[in-house]
Amino acid sequence: MTLVQLRQFIALAKAESFVKAADALNMTQPALSRSIKSLEEEFGKQLFDRIGKRIELNSFGHDVQIGRASC
Repeated sequence: MTLVQLRQFIALAKAESFVKAADALNMTQPALSRSIKSLEEEFGKQLFDRIGKRIELNSFGHDVQIGRASC
């Protein structure tokens, strides 16, 4: 995980929307989606539950957010 990915992860967790987070980060939604997908592949688990156009941290995502996740 890079610092850029960490920043993107936090923005997405706060915004609960790829579009809103991408806008806040001044990047495109597809670029943010690719970055988060890469991060999830690195961990081998999904970080967010996708619920229509809204997303929320799942239990693993919460562990990553507070630093309790182990890979």
